[in-house]
Amino acid sequence: MMNEKERLYQERLKRYVTAMRNEKPDCIPIRPFVAEFTAKVAGYTCQEVTHDYRKAFQAVLKCAEIFDWDAMVPNMVYVWTGLTQALGLKYYAVPGIDLPPDGSGFQYLEPPEEKAFMKPDEYNMLIDDPTAYMYNVWLPRVSSEIQGDPYRSKLALVKGAIAMYDYFNATNSHVAQMRKEVGMPSAIAGILKAPLDILADKFRGYVGLVKDLHRQPQKVLEACEALAPHLAKVALMTADPEKKLPIGYWMHRTSIPFINMEHFEKIYWATFKPIVEELWSHGHQVLFYGEGNWTPHLETFAELPEGSIIFHVDKTDLLEAHKKLGQKFCISGGLPNHLLSFGTPEDVRRYCKKIIDAVASDGGYIMDASAIIHHDAKIENIKAMTDFTRTYGKYESGTSLDSEQEKRSSKEQNIEGGSLKHFQEKLRIKPGVCIPWSEKRKELPQITGDEALLEKIWEEIDSQGYLFIWQVLLSF
Repeated sequence: MMNEKERLYQERLKRYVTAMRNEKPDCIPIRPFVAEFTAKVAGYTCQEVTHDYRKAFQAVLKCAEIFDWDAMVPNMVYVWTGLTQALGLKYYAVPGIDLPPDGSGFQYLEPPEEKAFMKPDEYNMLIDDPTAYMYNVWLPRVSSEIQGDPYRSKLALVKGAIAMYDYFNATNSHVAQMRKEVGMPSAIAGILKAPLDILADKFRGYVGLVKDLHRQPQKVLEACEALAPHLAKVALMTADPEKKLPIGYWMHRTSIPFINMEHFEKIYWATFKPIVEELWSHGHQVLFYGEGNWTPHLETFAELPEGSIIFHVDKTDLLEAHKKLGQKFCISGGLPNHLLSFGTPEDVRRYCKKIIDAVASDGGYIMDASAIIHHDAKIENIKAMTDFTRTYGKYESGTSLDSEQEKRSSKEQNIEGGSLKHFQEKLRIKPGVCIPWSEKRKELPQITGDEALLEKIWEEIDSQGYLFIWQVLLSF
């Protein structure tokens, strides 16, 4: 017999999935992306939830107990600085070291152009084998440990790998704990960034990339084409195997006004759209977490297969997003963070009503703030958002997807993949691989046993080495 927490979990998950499929559930799902706000609720400092993931997990459980939400990210304070310190990553300011221990989360530190982690003449190296480039060139540059002293270098790699294994294993256990103890589904699974975004974020830096877009746009395009199959592979390796939760896609450096429309169309979209189509061909939705203003690009996003994405509104015009995307995709967000930090509960309730009346009457909407909710949000305002949405956001004729509808939906998702195969054909080393078995095989003497078994185990362990460096790039 189903206990109360499991019943609550199933009710929330069905409500959440129904809305993401752009249908009308019994009421509007509430899925706030709460980061350091969880520390405020649980009585921890920002340093505590950033540097000790166990406290971050406990803070999530505390919020789930207090607030009637439908889904939460298991840890929106996603960068565990214990791991980043083990690897010696230079690009984070850590609370309690570089920043005050409370009142601020970790901060990304982008180096000046002349100290970019990838040099402008290294595109060919990246294009030839992105994984080898990251291990041989990029990682030693971004780490204060993996350089110089051989002892510390080797130790940092071992500690970093073990720390990552520990963290993700603990996260999986935490997801199960969320379900069992508080009936709370996870909001997302998997990690994805666009090729052009990741070039700006972790390789060339924004200034360097903008110069490259004008000085050597062909090389930028070729690099994005080389990165795309790998980014799709990592997304698939980390996605929800049940295909209910969306893959989180964090949209960073390619909205207005960061790049022009020509570069958006010919480089960003030409290399990212095939990734989304490929993921959808495997049955996975992508949550477009639209940081910044993406209003000029809404018609472009409408080219994607129906149901393949959920679009999250930050600075994008909410009414335009609903008008141009609402017939095909679920919309989330749009509640200004400044209201949660500086407004009153009445201000929040008034704005929630405005959103619901404008875009949520037919379903296909998820309540959330415009951007990630940090330590400065007022608890009473988050409560006002939650309580008002739960009361005012009920649908009289809403229905949740039943098992047969979910099966039909999954069948419809299994469309043939897009043009990503064209990019894959150009790769010397296929995605998911560091050292191919064909290369390792040449180093071995005559094999007298089962070669297929040797190949299978080699590839299983090799893929973990592959996932490690790509997770460092994308998640830490």
